[in-house]
Amino acid sequence: MPSNRGVVYTGPGKVSVESIDYPELVLRPGPGVPPINENRPCPHGVILKVVASNICGSDQHMVRGRTTAPPGLVLGHEITGEVVETGRDVEYREVGDLVSVPFNVACGRCRNCMERRTDVCLNVNDHPGGAYGYVDMGGWRGGQAEFVMVPYADWNTLKYTDKDQALAKMLDLTMITDILPTGFHGCVEAKVGAGSTVYIGGGGPVGLAAATSAQFLGASVVVVGDPNEQRRKHAREVGFEVVDPLAGDLPDQIEQLLGVPEVDAAVDCVGFEAKGHRDGTEQNAAVLNQAMEVTRAAGAIGIPGLYVTEDPGAADQAARHGTVALGLGIGWAKSLSFATGQTPTMQYNRALREAILHDRVPIARNVNATVIPLDDAPEGYQEFDAGAPKKFVLDPHGMLGR
Repeated sequence: MPSNRGVVYTGPGKVSVESIDYPELVLRPGPGVPPINENRPCPHGVILKVVASNICGSDQHMVRGRTTAPPGLVLGHEITGEVVETGRDVEYREVGDLVSVPFNVACGRCRNCMERRTDVCLNVNDHPGGAYGYVDMGGWRGGQAEFVMVPYADWNTLKYTDKDQALAKMLDLTMITDILPTGFHGCVEAKVGAGSTVYIGGGGPVGLAAATSAQFLGASVVVVGDPNEQRRKHAREVGFEVVDPLAGDLPDQIEQLLGVPEVDAAVDCVGFEAKGHRDGTEQNAAVLNQAMEVTRAAGAIGIPGLYVTEDPGAADQAARHGTVALGLGIGWAKSLSFATGQTPTMQYNRALREAILHDRVPIARNVNATVIPLDDAPEGYQEFDAGAPKKFVLDPHGMLGR
């Protein structure tokens, strides 16, 4: 049996690359695996040789100690790989297939899956929703590794029919596992369309994916707000307007760009670790409150940014249990629409794959995709946490080139 190595969360602020078990077509007990999933057989699964697996801002929440993630958790929910083994019940995937894996783990059988709400599958966890390598998401092993198991593979994988073409565009295509559909979903929920003016809260990879999606959907102006100067500089260089939401009154800054102090739609790509003060201290509802402030009456706000039920690293007791200081009155008074939750990746990944293959969405350029070997993952996490305007793509087998 081949060896396997992966990126393991070892405690707040720490990850390491360690030898881990080679995957089986069974979910064995381990960190984060709920009793309902222990020793769960997966004859419907495949084992992948990982081609690309990205470091995500959601991973950083765990690594910072801002969730209840247990030490020993193998990280990584953005996975593209080559099939090296198939389970007994797999019909439509074969050894050698190159596939993209939506970050949602979903059964394809429950009511929600049949309605394409794979973000809240009812059968892969002890509560709705599953994901790879993530806290409270069923204990499914992460894919920041050399090899990983994907259950319900006929359902949970998107096949590339032309492997050479896909590998040539892999720095773009690896983004359809999560951040591009997530940014796109935020824009769809915010009702972005032809001629829209859009405010994107957050200039990290998901924010830039949302900004890219807004342009693809026909927005006339996309404004990215981030207090990090490096990220604003990069966002401006790839074609977006930028503001520093902590530098002054946000409607005034919007008015200087648009001539009016409001936008048609806003997307929160920051979540619960939002900075609400000039000194960089947190105010977990800051981006949501700013979005309500600058969105026009009867507008809409998409919220793909992560909010949690337990935040042990929060500064105050209420925030530790997921309570946000939301000024809902302004949202009610303006009749704003809100949409939250994980992205149902499968609703979008096939269409976004085609858009990338036909050169319509320059997502790798826009998020500054940066390839690093698996061994450099700890340094990648540190640099990303420091605010580097990069999206780190792990290359466990040296298949991407650097």
